[in-house]
Amino acid sequence: MPKFKPQSLYNLTHLISTRMGSAHDEAAEVADHLVRANLAGHDSHGVGMLPTYVRLLQDGLLVPNQTAETVLDAGALLIIDARRGYGQRMAADAVRRAIARAKEVGACVLAFRNASHIGRIGTYAELAANAGCVFTGFVNVADHHDVQATWGAAEPRLGTNPFTVGVPGADGPSLLLDMATTTIAAGKARVAYNKGVPVPDGCLIDPDGNPTNDPTGFIRDKTGALRSFGTHKGSGLAIMCEIMAAAIAGGQGAFEPTKGGVLNSMLVTIIDLSKLGDPAETTARIEATKAYIKSARPAQGVEQVLVPGEPERKYAADRSVNGIDVDDTSWRDICEAAGKLGITDAEITQAVSANSL
Repeated sequence: MPKFKPQSLYNLTHLISTRMGSAHDEAAEVADHLVRANLAGHDSHGVGMLPTYVRLLQDGLLVPNQTAETVLDAGALLIIDARRGYGQRMAADAVRRAIARAKEVGACVLAFRNASHIGRIGTYAELAANAGCVFTGFVNVADHHDVQATWGAAEPRLGTNPFTVGVPGADGPSLLLDMATTTIAAGKARVAYNKGVPVPDGCLIDPDGNPTNDPTGFIRDKTGALRSFGTHKGSGLAIMCEIMAAAIAGGQGAFEPTKGGVLNSMLVTIIDLSKLGDPAETTARIEATKAYIKSARPAQGVEQVLVPGEPERKYAADRSVNGIDVDDTSWRDICEAAGKLGITDAEITQAVSANSL
């Protein structure tokens, strides 16, 4: 299993993105986003997505350097259609615009539609938190076969439909909850399949609706489904993410015809914390709440009590120093996808060798 310094994977991702047609700034946004997902421990949303992006490009389902359409700009309400643009840039641009509006008027509701895969949603919550804003996002995943079986269902009807909340602290994000409404993200099943290992109990059902630990059918054959987390509660949140992102924000819905792409839409609320009172006082109360929760005695077999965002920070601290593992199958797929763009083995080696571990 190869291991790379973050800069190595950044270099390679930037190379692949530019060969896909992205301008420098867009390629930089994509590369930074994917590598930071790997650093945070979310390999499902990291550089392993590149083969999918190349396929989407070649199928005409991802548009580099796209110009978003402003459907509505009405004070605290923005509606932006990404028109299948490269998700990482389109979503980041839209969220930055919503942050600026929240700074003007106190809060902004962003209805963001129809971007090609926008990646790790927590990245956008971090953008808001770094600007002193609270971020809440309901997201859906559409334009491909359904992958999530809701509570009581023996077959899928939804995407992984993430939900994200980010809260600022004294210096950047204090708390960050970023989760698929499935027990695991679809990309984590892909990583397990690539590594040849089972998924944990309770994550998957087979085509007959029976529990399974084998991701082969789900990934290779597109059969079976991921299960909602938390039985009926996670299922309910998944359904509301679909409603908020598709029916309310106006993005493509799970019930609509698909083209085999990946489209994300989201309904986001961004609040400027300074407009709610003294930010320092609010931050102090946030930190006091965290400290109180973490003061609990750890359960048997648990090293320490954590709050949302801490596992990602621990991963980032380790991987920044010790490098990022890329499983052999993912690395082969990345190299093959690069080859489809005319990138030679020598160019791949040049991109990563100076910084490889």
